[in-house]
Amino acid sequence: MAKKSRIETVCVQGGYTPGNGEPREIPIIQSTTFKYNTSEDMGKLFDLEANGYFYTRLQNPTNDMVAAKICEMEGGTAAMLTSSGQAANFYSVFNIANCGDHVISSSTIYGGTFNLFSVTMKKMGIDFTFVSPDCTDEELNAAFRPNTKAVFGETIANPALTVLDIEKFAKAAHDHGVPLIIDNTFATPVNCRPIEWGADIVTHSTTKYMDGHGSAVGGAIVDSGKFNWNLYAEKFPGLTTPDDSYHGVTYTERFGLEGAFITKATAQLMRDFGSIQAPQNAFLLNLGLESLHVRIARHCENALAVAEFLEKSDKISWVTYPGLPSDKYYQLAKKYMPNGTCGVVSFGVKGGRSAAEKFMANLKLAAIETHVADARSCCLHPASSTHRQMTEEELKAGGVSGDLVRFSCGIESKYDLIDDISQAIEKI
Repeated sequence: MAKKSRIETVCVQGGYTPGNGEPREIPIIQSTTFKYNTSEDMGKLFDLEANGYFYTRLQNPTNDMVAAKICEMEGGTAAMLTSSGQAANFYSVFNIANCGDHVISSSTIYGGTFNLFSVTMKKMGIDFTFVSPDCTDEELNAAFRPNTKAVFGETIANPALTVLDIEKFAKAAHDHGVPLIIDNTFATPVNCRPIEWGADIVTHSTTKYMDGHGSAVGGAIVDSGKFNWNLYAEKFPGLTTPDDSYHGVTYTERFGLEGAFITKATAQLMRDFGSIQAPQNAFLLNLGLESLHVRIARHCENALAVAEFLEKSDKISWVTYPGLPSDKYYQLAKKYMPNGTCGVVSFGVKGGRSAAEKFMANLKLAAIETHVADARSCCLHPASSTHRQMTEEELKAGGVSGDLVRFSCGIESKYDLIDDISQAIEKI
């Protein structure tokens, strides 16, 4: 058995190995359709009896090669790309939870995901209970219902920067016979591999650190292949009973535990919703992945330096960064992410919302953007942008206050970033 490559090597060379005379770089298969000699050949693909491609809305070779790399990075058994991180989170839940079902989620998740769950998917008949990431075992277990189908959380929450106790949430989920879904966008598999701590499904907004250059929106879903859907067959009939919309295939029988979840999400959800990532975007994503292990270390180095500087400023009321020894989540971060957390620092500016907005307007290097985890530093006032649909109570539960500034440290000089922040603070 070949020795597994380390994460740095997988970032560069995973997912695709060219043969003799083949392109060294992953090729862009910019085609909507694929030719076959006979209807019988194509029919085997529609019956899921043969491997291949027939329409890019379902699958594309470029996308699959990049998905294979992300799968290897996370230590999973199957993966797929989606058009965005939002699509990835939607598919990951909707693939197993339907009208009349219930899902438990951490309350400090990204505002867009919170809205997806609490508003849009609620209209689809799926009920969500939001629990604090700091809840006790008793509080977490009390949230489960007979119709609970999954537990959802983020490794590092955006923008609250709470660190999820993955093992605690995994144990509770498994004790109740449901999978744990983890959004690993901020940590990336370079700093944390949630599957090794008990997560069953991992999602990403590849738009962030994985792309790293603000070039391509995208998402990804990785299946660990470890959750035994057959053991709880009555809970997950979509995977364990025949799919009448796809020739009566039973996904766990045909594709095993390793491939059932992703195959169903592809053959059923991607078929019907069509949230495919463009092959060109997948190509750009792969270019970002090749330097991820180098960039993420610099992001973390810069963020720690910025957090340490802010912590000493008399115009900053509080600083949250899980890499700071003074941070509430420092010990959890050391457990799950010993080599670093992320490049995002959240802090409060004395004077509240107006002071925070003035601070951001005075920045020269960091741009105000609805973005994060870019090679270029950027910042955001979540309460008036990404989280503006949330009520004051929801904002509080999500760890988002009116004075909160989310500062995403790029890979510039940390000294220049600190100089820029210092001059902006002085003008408040």
